[in-house]
Amino acid sequence: MNTPQLDLNFVRSYFPALKSGFVYMDNAGGSQTLKPVVDRLSEYLLNYDVQHGASYEISRLAVEKVDYATNEMAKLINANDPKEIVMGHSSTMMFRILSLTISKNWEAGDEVITTNSEHESNCSPWMDLQERGIVVKIWKVNPDSLEFEIEDLKKLLSPKTKLVTMVHASNILGTINPIAEVAKVVHQGGALLCVDGVALAPHRLVDVQALDVDFYVFSCYKVYGPHCSLMYGKLHLLEALAGINHYFINEVPYKLQPGNRNFELTYSMAGLTDYLKEVHDHHYPNDTKIDDQEKFQKSFDLFTAHEELLANRFIDFLKTKKSITLLGVQSGDRKKRVPTIAFHHASLKSEAIVKQVDPHRIGIRFGDFYAKKLVQSLNLEAKGGPVRVSFVHYNTLEEVDRLIGVLDKFL
Repeated sequence: MNTPQLDLNFVRSYFPALKSGFVYMDNAGGSQTLKPVVDRLSEYLLNYDVQHGASYEISRLAVEKVDYATNEMAKLINANDPKEIVMGHSSTMMFRILSLTISKNWEAGDEVITTNSEHESNCSPWMDLQERGIVVKIWKVNPDSLEFEIEDLKKLLSPKTKLVTMVHASNILGTINPIAEVAKVVHQGGALLCVDGVALAPHRLVDVQALDVDFYVFSCYKVYGPHCSLMYGKLHLLEALAGINHYFINEVPYKLQPGNRNFELTYSMAGLTDYLKEVHDHHYPNDTKIDDQEKFQKSFDLFTAHEELLANRFIDFLKTKKSITLLGVQSGDRKKRVPTIAFHHASLKSEAIVKQVDPHRIGIRFGDFYAKKLVQSLNLEAKGGPVRVSFVHYNTLEEVDRLIGVLDKFL
């Protein structure tokens, strides 16, 4: 069966903010919010906003609603058990909680490997463990290709390596890293793998079992939802972690959710799976005998094909400008990158470029995007970091052309 083209009028109708005419191209910083997410949020606050755990009817209903959404998130990422889903305040907080709990029984001299391509959220919590004598090693991208070499990882692994933690897709380069391959090497070395999926999850369906990751984290507000986050962990590993909640709370995931999860935000995330099912049903009306996970995959396949078109259109334009250096993969190839595109200019500072675009009601950005070590290694601090343009599936080729028209006048 041929894959249909993404119906942009249909998908854009689910994002009320897009009606303003403003062009959102800072999506790697935060996507626009789905109306079904807002509807679920309102439904919860207006009907079930009570404390959980009581015997009365509304409290029981509130628990059912939040449990339903948690089950939907488990289904979304192909977790084995809803208990493997830890909902929290932010990805930054999730990595911090994980670092504090998993390292409780580590000893001085034990090792962690992180990379020089991380958002600081997945770097600082591990670097801070050095105060306790934990050794932190840095896996660096190849300075020429800006990609990771598996052989370099093998050289860093040792019998003392407890954990390797890395980004699935760079929030600057957009490069997709070979996580399943990394997981195999890490596990053969006797260590665990933690993955920052924040920049990948808006663009690809995450399958934690296929990847064989031990922990996986992403931010819901970058995947068309509200400001909260999700951490997956293999159940036996979560059960083995020290708790960070009250001393009498030992069950997973509650022991890793101090103050509990946010009930209404957790429930609202069921609006994301509502949307993915509706996208599938709209594009494949006769495709009725498949389960929800297959629907999610086919919807993301539609998104990916469209995003590749957007990325290629913009990258092809950048390559016509001799003064521009494009960072990372030099095409929109969906197998190699997500449509997060960063570049810098030979003479202009990045801020000057972005400020030329601002008056045209197009949102792009410059800076280090908290991936400070990567920007430092690229020697881009003097430029103010690169310019970043980040598309998602609701962006249109017309919007890309609008940005190109603006940039073409002064680059």
